Amino acid sequence: MSLFKKAKKTDKETAKEHGKCMLSRRNFLMYSSTAAVSASVISVNLFPGTAQAANMNARVVSYPRKKVANLSELKTNKPIDFNYPDDGPQTQCMIAKMGVQAGGGVGSDKDIVAFSYMCTHQGGPLQNTYRATDEHRTLGQCPFHLSLFDLRRHGIIVSGQAYESLPQVLLEIQGDEVYAVGMLGLLFGRNHNLVSG
Repeated sequence: MSLFKKAKKTDKETAKEHGKCMLSRRNFLMYSSTAAVSASVISVNLFPGTAQAANMNARVVSYPRKKVANLSELKTNKPIDFNYPDDGPQTQCMIAKMGVQAGGGVGSDKDIVAFSYMCTHQGGPLQNTYRATDEHRTLGQCPFHLSLFDLRRHGIIVSGQAYESLPQVLLEIQGDEVYAVGMLGLLFGRNHNLVSG
């Protein structure tokens, strides 16, 4: 008999001698899961009908359709500011014709995008931080913790403390007019984009 088996047997014998309960982890999990299933079966049988769902009507809320710019007034890499989805707090946004194709871009070149100006980390203001280089279009660095967002890739975080992309404003074009029609992402400081405060 190996030394390990002797020690194991000795532990069981010692437990018997001292009147202690020695449950293995496997037995403990098996017994506790059996007890939990039994308790839930008993509660369902003792209180029938308590787990039934109630009929409720769905509440459908849609984003407003708001004109934010004219195509003819958009100049490459010159953002225009607007508020969306309302004029409340944390609604400052920008629209830009970037001159390069972007995720979610509209227009003939798919280069017109709009984003929130509030950093997703702690709501730092991103106004006047739009930068365009040969291949990059960014918003940031945030003055709070230096977060930088890539506007060509749906506002994804490039560096800094933020861990969520910038909320992107969904756009539609009708003739020469550009409309905001929705949001991808949650505006900083709100628990619902359509409820201010």
